[in-house]
Amino acid sequence: MKKIFFLLFILLIINQLSFAQSKNQQSIDLSIAAFGGFSPALSYNYNWGLGKRGKFKIGTGIRFTYFVSGKRDLITAPATLTSGERGPQVLFTENILSNFDTLKVSKISAAYINIPIHLQYSFSKKFEVGFNIDAIGLSFGSKQSGTFYASDSKSLNKSTQLAKPTTFNLLLVSDNDLGSLNSELYARYWVNDKIGLRAGLSFQFIEYKTDKILTFENDRFRTKNLLPMVAISYKF
Repeated sequence: MKKIFFLLFILLIINQLSFAQSKNQQSIDLSIAAFGGFSPALSYNYNWGLGKRGKFKIGTGIRFTYFVSGKRDLITAPATLTSGERGPQVLFTENILSNFDTLKVSKISAAYINIPIHLQYSFSKKFEVGFNIDAIGLSFGSKQSGTFYASDSKSLNKSTQLAKPTTFNLLLVSDNDLGSLNSELYARYWVNDKIGLRAGLSFQFIEYKTDKILTFENDRFRTKNLLPMVAISYKF
């Protein structure tokens, strides 16, 4: 009798594990975002289904993003300069325009690999909406020269400066963020059990760091880019 109860207990555990696994979702995704820049991204995603039906999912994974564009103005990045604040309140604080400097470059070319955070809701087996945002990672890219336009330095104004993508990426809040980060808001339609099509918007912070400390003791400059995005997903 004990053996029968033990066997039933094992079968119950296996059934629950398989049920939980069925609500989870693994996929590989290739997206392309373009408008005033070109940005392909390749990602592996793992989402855990929550609740009895698993319609709401939370997940993570790894994403490689490449961003390239022509002439671009990189603006002073740190929140302590752009708004004079730190923390979430930067979202509700007006910019201090007198603290803004500009690094004009002829080309942007940055590659970055980050661990994202995923939030997703399935309305049906075919249709779902979601949001994801990079949390932490690293950026890569070669040095390039740019013209620095200083708001408060005659000696540095219109000087030539060298800069390259900031190495360390970290999600904080708005201008508190460090480095280069990608986020997406999207809707997805599953054509069949394996193939899905996504469309939405990609919002990217691309940050460069100069070789020298410039005005306001700053060496970080960024561009913010909102791009239409399409993608194909493979679920396994």
